Amino acid sequence: MVTAPPEDQRRLLDVQALDTRTQQLAHKRRTLPALATLAELDKRLADLHGSLVDSRTALADLERELAKAEADVEQVRARAARDRQRLDAGALGAKDAQAVVSELESLARRQGVLEDAELEVMERLEAHQESLAKVEAAHADLVAAKEKAEAERDAAFAEIDADARRLAGERTTIVAGLDAGLLALYDRLRGHLGGLGAAALRGGRCEGCRLELNPSDLAAAKAAPPEQVVRCEECGRILVRTADEAAAA
Repeated sequence: MVTAPPEDQRRLLDVQALDTRTQQLAHKRRTLPALATLAELDKRLADLHGSLVDSRTALADLERELAKAEADVEQVRARAARDRQRLDAGALGAKDAQAVVSELESLARRQGVLEDAELEVMERLEAHQESLAKVEAAHADLVAAKEKAEAERDAAFAEIDADARRLAGERTTIVAGLDAGLLALYDRLRGHLGGLGAAALRGGRCEGCRLELNPSDLAAAKAAPPEQVVRCEECGRILVRTADEAAAA
C-alpha cells in the first residue's frame, strides 16, 4: 500500500495539469499546420524539380543545336565570300569562273536551306525559353512559399519551446519535496496511461476515465485514511480526493 501526505496527493493534480499542458504543447508542435504545408510544398518541389532539370537540359541541347546551325550557315557564307572575291579579282579563266559561279549558286541554295533550319531551331528555342521561364517562375513561387512556411514553423517552434521550458521550470518547483514514492508511482502510471497518471475524485466520478465509481468502491475510497493513495478500480489512475469529496464523506 502506497501512502503519501494528503497535501502531496493534492499537489499531484498541479503536476498533472502541467504535464498535460506539456503534452498538449508536444502534440501542437507535431501537428503545426506549417508542417503539413511544408510537406505538401516539398512534394510539389520534388515533382517540379524533375521537370525543371529536363527543361534546362532540353534548353542546353537546343542552344547547342542552334550554335551548330549558325556555324554551318557561317561556313557557307564564308565560302561564298571567298568565291566572290576570286571572281571580283578577275584572275580566273572562263572555265574556272564558270565553276565558281556554279558553286556560288549551289552555296546560295545550301545557305537558304541552312538558314531555314537555323530559323526553325531559333523558333523552337524561343518557345522552350518561354516554357522554361514559366517553370522557373513556378519553382520560385514554391521556394518562396516554403521559406514563408519555414519561418512560420520556426516562430511557432520557438514559442512552443519557450512555453515548454517555462512549464518544465514550474514542474521542477512543484515536485520539489513531493513524496518520492508517490511521484514515482505517478510517473510510471502516466507513462502507461496516455500521459494521465492522476485524476481528481469529484462527485463520485474519476475525472481520469470519466466513469462513476460503484457504490462499494466509492465508499472504500472515502473511508480510506487521508494518507493512503487510492487508485481508480476502472482505469488504475491515482484518485486524488478533493476537499469537496472529503466533506461529502
